[in-house]
Amino acid sequence: MPDEALHTALETKHISLPVEGMTCASCSSRIERQLKKLEGVLDASVNLTLETADVHFDPGQIRARDIKESIEKTGFIVPERIVELSIEGMTCASCSARIEKQLDILPGVSDASVNLADETARVVLTHARPASVVRAIQKAGFEATIIEDVEAFGAEDAKKDQQRLQKDFVNLAFAAALTIPLWADMIAGMMGFDWTLSRMSQLILATAVQFGAGLRFYVPAFKAVRAGSGNMDLLVVLGTTAAWGLSATRVIQGLEGHLYFEGAATVITLILFGRFLESRAKRGTTGAIRALMKLRPDTARVISEDGEEVEIPASAVKTGDVVVIRPGERVPVDGEVIQGETDMNESLITGESLPVAKAVGDDVIGGAINGDGMVRVRATRVGEASTLAEIIQSVQNAQSSKAPVQKLVDNIAAIFVPVVILIALATWGGWVLVGAGWEVGMINAVTVLVIACPCALGLATPTAIMVGTGVAAKHGILIKDAAAMEQAQGISAVVFDKTGTLTEGQLKVKSVHPMGGDEAAFLNLVASVQHGSEHPIAQAVLRSVETKLSPVEAFKSHPGKGVEGVVEGRHIYIGNRALMAEVGLNDVALEDASQGLERRGNTVVWVVEVGKGMLGSIAVGDKPKPTAQAAVAELEAMGLNTWMLTGDNRRSAEVMAEKLGVYNVMAEVLPDGKADEVKRLQSVGHKVAMVGDGVNDAPALAQADIGIAMGTGSDVAMHTATITLMRGAPELVAGALKVSQATLRKIRQNLFWAFIYNIIALPLAASGFLSPAIAGAAMAMSSVSVVTNSLLLKRWKLGE
Repeated sequence: MPDEALHTALETKHISLPVEGMTCASCSSRIERQLKKLEGVLDASVNLTLETADVHFDPGQIRARDIKESIEKTGFIVPERIVELSIEGMTCASCSARIEKQLDILPGVSDASVNLADETARVVLTHARPASVVRAIQKAGFEATIIEDVEAFGAEDAKKDQQRLQKDFVNLAFAAALTIPLWADMIAGMMGFDWTLSRMSQLILATAVQFGAGLRFYVPAFKAVRAGSGNMDLLVVLGTTAAWGLSATRVIQGLEGHLYFEGAATVITLILFGRFLESRAKRGTTGAIRALMKLRPDTARVISEDGEEVEIPASAVKTGDVVVIRPGERVPVDGEVIQGETDMNESLITGESLPVAKAVGDDVIGGAINGDGMVRVRATRVGEASTLAEIIQSVQNAQSSKAPVQKLVDNIAAIFVPVVILIALATWGGWVLVGAGWEVGMINAVTVLVIACPCALGLATPTAIMVGTGVAAKHGILIKDAAAMEQAQGISAVVFDKTGTLTEGQLKVKSVHPMGGDEAAFLNLVASVQHGSEHPIAQAVLRSVETKLSPVEAFKSHPGKGVEGVVEGRHIYIGNRALMAEVGLNDVALEDASQGLERRGNTVVWVVEVGKGMLGSIAVGDKPKPTAQAAVAELEAMGLNTWMLTGDNRRSAEVMAEKLGVYNVMAEVLPDGKADEVKRLQSVGHKVAMVGDGVNDAPALAQADIGIAMGTGSDVAMHTATITLMRGAPELVAGALKVSQATLRKIRQNLFWAFIYNIIALPLAASGFLSPAIAGAAMAMSSVSVVTNSLLLKRWKLGE
């Protein structure tokens, strides 16, 4: 094979993706054309019968994830499965980078993210088997276990963490106990005391530390070398083994010369101490997840078919089961109250500090604490569909995601260990060349190997993200991924959809104005037409009517304008100015009838009958949420421009905006125009956060740089948004931006420390200004300081 062809073959990667939704040959050819247009795709073949797309591409130019997204943009589905794995044996950023590299070349993996801080991996599969993923990680020199049950794994992992900490402490105590005599010998010599350990005693003590307590460094170092890579453990092993080996040779062969046993033992002991502190600190970063997992009780009392209470595992509760919740107990499932009254503490789920009253018909959230009343609840969402499970999954997804800045860290980590080894060799050679001797050169090279720290680099970003997303969740803010946090840094404009975000969203009929006849009959007619609509105005009218409604025929909705329908043979239109213009109503007449009502902040809808003209109008109004004005003021104080987006007429919209303190108003915007308004702001240089809660807000949430959905709104809005607020409190918008910005500041601080540490430490070590013992202490504390700095985020409070 020619050299060029061989190089191309080595650089080429092949994936076979399943594709759903193809119905004919034009579908498969359309996908092929789309794929072949992509830069980096060498060949693409789509099989309609097998429903697969075979793609050969250059991984240096395009990722499997990009190919998948390209197929989906053509209107087809590439089904995928997300596998979570627990990984044992990672010690630094080089380890996580090695695993990701191994997974990236595995056919059938479209994306892989490895988190060093919590020792997990999140792998997105298209057609690869989970067993293949486990095997690939094992080939990289690590152990992997598939996480089947997140909650069960969380409890088991916490137990393993505790056992590992105990084991690490014993190992540390063993190393320290054997190193202290070596320190005593060194100190006695420095102070002139006539006491010394025999050289053989030093050898025995140092050997026990090196290959007993230090065994935990040799195993992963050997695995890394076998996998053709390197890690921090390899640096420690090379450095300490060199110091121990020189000293052991001198003792065994009876040669004169200084012994470095205390240096090697001290390095191992200090690094073990640092690892122990680091592990303890890392446990704190996962505290939010563990707290959430503890919220759901183990058991639930269910009413059996014969009416008796039966205690069963909470995981066994099915949708439709009736659950009894006594005073002081935790709610086992999401459900609806069917009997009794109480109040519930939902603070750990929504961040709402005050108890929430619950009565028949109200929804309850699994994990909440019941107050003084006893209630019966019909289960509506159980297992993975429950609110608590979704919150846990959302937080875990965010914690396993990577900020864009992490790409730089990964690139550095991939070459860090080889570069450090080269620097150590250059240091040794340099000292020999200047005439200092090979022994001085070796000790300085050992110092270089020991002080280099890829750990701090690897922990800088994930620990901050884990603590930041955890503390945000504690306050009722769910952040989808690390990229959302990074986007929050430059937000300059916040756009609120008015109804349900700044206002209560519960419109009420303020006044009824029939052109003639009975007011009650007029209202009944309007309600009869609208009882097929879910629009807030329609619901307000329906709530105001107590009489029996007439059936509606030929009902039709005009999005953003109104509705029409036939009631008892009468063809009725109900809507705003835009709809009235379509049916030919005079705009001047509308102005005369509505000015006074709209100046009071009301929205006016008109009612027209085909063949008869105007029948009258109805004024509906909403009221601001109690904290809306303060929330807007806080955003303005942060230097952000606030906008209110609404379909209401400009006059009533400006009245509401004035009450709220919003200076910029986008009024009379149709549902399909919301995304265009966001795009317009972006076109003039704004970075936009969009806040909404309805289905028709989803396109605008997707268009915005950050989409923020109220948790009290629709599922569509929440799935589209990058940030979800677990309660309908507008003050959480500023909180979401602030906690994101605070997390990003921590990431930058951590990365600055990790980089500056290595930039300063390596030259100092190579120049002979540091001893191996000091290098070991510095290296151990560098990663501890990064984790500790991230943990300071736990002090963040809403409103700060």
